[in-house]
Amino acid sequence: MESKPVALVDVNNFYASCERVFNPSLAGRPVVVLSNNDGCVVARSAEAKALGIPMGIPLFKIEKEVRQHRIAVFSSNYELYADMSNRVMTILTEFAPGIEIYSIDECFLDLRGLEHINRIAYGQEIRSRIRTWTGLTVCVGIGPSKTLAKFANHCAKKRPEFGGVCDVLTMATDTLDRIQGEIDVGEVWGIGPRISKRLREMGITTVKALRDADPNRIRKEFSVVAERTVLELRGTSCLDLEQVAPAKQQIMSSRSFGQPVHTLEELEQAVVTYTSRAAEKLRQQRSSAGALGVFIQTNPFKLNDPQYHPSTTVGLPYSSDDSRALVQAALHGLRRIFEPGFAYKKAGIVLTEIEARSDAPQDLFAPPAENQQRSRALMDVLDEINLRHGRGSIRLAGEGRPGDGWRMKRERKSPCYTTRWDEIPCARS
Repeated sequence: MESKPVALVDVNNFYASCERVFNPSLAGRPVVVLSNNDGCVVARSAEAKALGIPMGIPLFKIEKEVRQHRIAVFSSNYELYADMSNRVMTILTEFAPGIEIYSIDECFLDLRGLEHINRIAYGQEIRSRIRTWTGLTVCVGIGPSKTLAKFANHCAKKRPEFGGVCDVLTMATDTLDRIQGEIDVGEVWGIGPRISKRLREMGITTVKALRDADPNRIRKEFSVVAERTVLELRGTSCLDLEQVAPAKQQIMSSRSFGQPVHTLEELEQAVVTYTSRAAEKLRQQRSSAGALGVFIQTNPFKLNDPQYHPSTTVGLPYSSDDSRALVQAALHGLRRIFEPGFAYKKAGIVLTEIEARSDAPQDLFAPPAENQQRSRALMDVLDEINLRHGRGSIRLAGEGRPGDGWRMKRERKSPCYTTRWDEIPCARS
């Protein structure tokens, strides 16, 4: 194993920052973004963090703070966030021969072959380009391994003296020792609360202490994964960049309802919608599914209400990525498990037995090749139109209408500024 210089680019307060890009009145104001059905805080601006607003707190518990500090509250606008993420990632492809999109707001860059560059200036150019082209602010961490790049990004974000770019490859040894000795071991990438608690019991309380720990002991006490973390903190690269994300072996689509659902018709609309979304994801990775699971459930937190949480699995006669075939199977499963008299809170589907299209066996019961070609062409057109004009521009009739009461509650959603013609922001002089 060897040192493999890598950078991690991370958008600061991504969801909240996306809301600010198109709404200048939010500058300097605390901003929070809510989870599905406007339940809990899942993202905060720096100002909201400074007020002590914790992650995961229900909105109703901070209503006083919202009024007192004029906190701007938004529903999650996934369409906007996904498009802004795509713009950032597209820019980053111009800065490195290979990238790994780690999450919606994080990306690793492979810096091998770029040893001649001034890495600090390189990082500042990334920040400037993304800020100019998208309005978003990023921090850049650079190191000889992915774990040290994550550590460097943490420093770039939390320590103003780095100006948003931290390169541990050029950092003096005593400076690195001092900083790693000041940061809690729980901040290390891949070290969760359970492991960090045990590490502290062993006297390993800081990043530096973990770096200097015996790798063999760490492997015996925890796992080979934890041992690799120690080696990565020492500058030995154990984790390669995944430039092509592995295909998912299961695809789930599920949501809680905006209000309780009592009828089979409403559940059918929800299941058709969720299955259509899962089928779209299936086609994106050029796969097909041979079976799917369907589940519905009442609200487990309403203990005085009758409870019912059934599920079932439906096998398809042949592996398919056609929304219509998958929806037909999902509705068959739903009707099998539905019982009247309950207030349903959630439904979902899970696609299973997933295989690459090219690996799908020729099934005796599959339709003729000509029919399969027509099906694939139709799905390609459906996906292309929805990609160009926004999801739901063309949909299956069984999905119902956008205003149906069962749909996820998003009463504070901002416009989809970048993906819908009728929601493009207007500039006024």
